[in-house]
Amino acid sequence: MKIRILGSGAGGGFPQWNCNCNNCRRLRHNEMNGKARTQSSIAVSSDNNNWLLINASPDIRAQLEAFPAIQPKEGLRDTSIKAVLLMDSQIDHATGLLMLREGKPLDIYCSEMVKQDLTSGFPIFNMLSHYCTVNHHPIPVDGSSFTILALADLRFYTRALKSKAPPYSPHRHDPHEGDNIGVVIEQQSTGKKVFYSPGLGEIEEHVMSAMQTADCLLVDGTFWTEDEMIDQQVGKKQASQMGHLPQSGSGGMIEVLNKIPNARKILIHINNTNPILDEDSGQRKILDVADIEVAYDGMEIDL
Repeated sequence: MKIRILGSGAGGGFPQWNCNCNNCRRLRHNEMNGKARTQSSIAVSSDNNNWLLINASPDIRAQLEAFPAIQPKEGLRDTSIKAVLLMDSQIDHATGLLMLREGKPLDIYCSEMVKQDLTSGFPIFNMLSHYCTVNHHPIPVDGSSFTILALADLRFYTRALKSKAPPYSPHRHDPHEGDNIGVVIEQQSTGKKVFYSPGLGEIEEHVMSAMQTADCLLVDGTFWTEDEMIDQQVGKKQASQMGHLPQSGSGGMIEVLNKIPNARKILIHINNTNPILDEDSGQRKILDVADIEVAYDGMEIDL
C-alpha cells in the first residue's frame, strides 16, 4: 500500500494567508526551519495506478499537479482518482470537490450525515450535479467494512468519532454518529493496515482498539496545547472545543501514542500555530524522542 500526503496542514494551511502569528511571520521571512503546508488530504493506492482520494481540500488542484502518479495518463480527459472518501463535511475537506467537476462522474463514499450536510447546509453535491454526476456510496460507521470496486485489494473499516458537525450543518447542535469518522485501511494481499484520523478529539475505546491494530497511524496533530489559539491571541476556543486532542499534557496525543510501541506514528493536520512546525523547536525534539513523525506535503509512506 502506498500513501501520499497531499496536504498536511490544518484549515488555512501554513502560512495562513491572513495570519501574522509567530510561525507564519517567521516562515514568510525565512527565519525558521520549517516547510509550507497545504490543507490536509491524502491519496491511497495498492497498485500505484488506481488511487483513492481521502478528503478534497481547497488546495487540491495544486496538490494533484505536484503528484505525477495521479495525473492523466490516457486519453484527452483522464484521472487516476477512482473514488473519493470524505471523513466529514467540513469546508477544509469538501470544497476541493468543486475542482474535480470537469469530466467523469464522481464516486463519493461518505456517511449519511455527511451527505445530508453536503446537500443542505453546504449543498456542494447539488452544485456538482450541474457539472458532473455525483454517485453517493453510503458507508457504515459501526466498525464494519466495505470495499471499492476499482481498489479491490483495499478494505475499509470506518468508525464514528465524537465530534461536532460544521457550523452550517442543520444538526450542528445535535451530534449524530457519522458527523466525523476514522478509518482503518487494510491491504488484503499483505495484511498491512493504516489508521487515518485528521480530526480526533477523544480516544474512545473503539478508537484505541483500531489504532492498536495498525502498522501506521496518521492522526490528529492540530495543536500542541489545549489553549494554543487563546494563548497566541488568534482565537477564543480551546483545542477540545474544536474537536482536537492536543499533543502535550496528561492524556494528550503523545501519551496515547506512547502506548502503541510497534506502529509507525505520524501527526497530520498541523495548525499554523503549532510549534512543531519549527523543526528546531523544543517541542519537535520531544516528538523525536518519542519516535513520532510530523507529516509534510509530498511525504510518501509504503506499507
